[in-house]
Amino acid sequence: MSSLLTNSTAMTALQTLRSVSSQLATTQTRISTGQRVSTASDNAAYWSIATSMRADNAALSAVSDSLGLSAATVDTEYTALTSVVGDSTGGLTKLQSLLVEAKTAGIDRTKIQADVTQIQQQMKGTADAATFNGVNWLSTTTATPATVDLVSSYSRVGSTPTTGSIQLTTANYALYSSSTNGILDTVSGGASVNTIDISTLTDAATDQATLDTYISQVTAAINSVASAAANLGAVKNRISTNTDFVKSLMDSVDRGIGQLVDADMNQESTRLSALQVQQQLGVQALSIANSSSQSILSLFR
Repeated sequence: MSSLLTNSTAMTALQTLRSVSSQLATTQTRISTGQRVSTASDNAAYWSIATSMRADNAALSAVSDSLGLSAATVDTEYTALTSVVGDSTGGLTKLQSLLVEAKTAGIDRTKIQADVTQIQQQMKGTADAATFNGVNWLSTTTATPATVDLVSSYSRVGSTPTTGSIQLTTANYALYSSSTNGILDTVSGGASVNTIDISTLTDAATDQATLDTYISQVTAAINSVASAAANLGAVKNRISTNTDFVKSLMDSVDRGIGQLVDADMNQESTRLSALQVQQQLGVQALSIANSSSQSILSLFR
């Protein structure tokens, strides 16, 4: 039946065209954003998961930055400790050899003391200079915290986040302290490593015993500083490992998010071409359906 009021063919063509136009708009949005789930209305579950994972990745990025800062701080302190341990040309190792040399009968201990004093000043200067971003664990004051937490990891199980850290006790690395209980300024046997003075000592038995005490004191200091350096070296390696892991984990999370929300551009490109053809055919079909009513006019001529 031909009717002027109801054109079923045109209505069907219009519905098809609306559907194609809607799908075309969706495809164009996916192509422009690169995502098949860009809003909650696209897929509420996937969008929620992706949003939470992006927040986790932001937290992991902060952990990575914190690890970088921690690595620089630990490396500064580690380098200074290694320098204080020294070798045959300086540091505690050279100081020990000078004190052993001072045991020689008839030697001019005043001249040896000149070298000892320079080494003492050099070690104090090294400890004072071991500062990064205002942090110094080798030359401490009353403002230096007793423990330091270095952020090392972040994880979230359900809605419960957990932040991991590496805790360090600053007293284990203090060479000098405002309370004079550091490795090099703790007084033992009448002097600390920092205040040893052999310029007035002689070949007398009591002075030789004093030299033996000083040598033992420096040897103990070498062991303590070497132990502190070894501990920081292990922390340094742990930070490096954690840094690599966090970066890998961030990449893994990015890939996971991509699996959930990224659009397959090859598929979307093919779909776009098909929908554009369908849209053109839909326009043609609607045009044909609308023109069919014009034939009714010929009946009244």
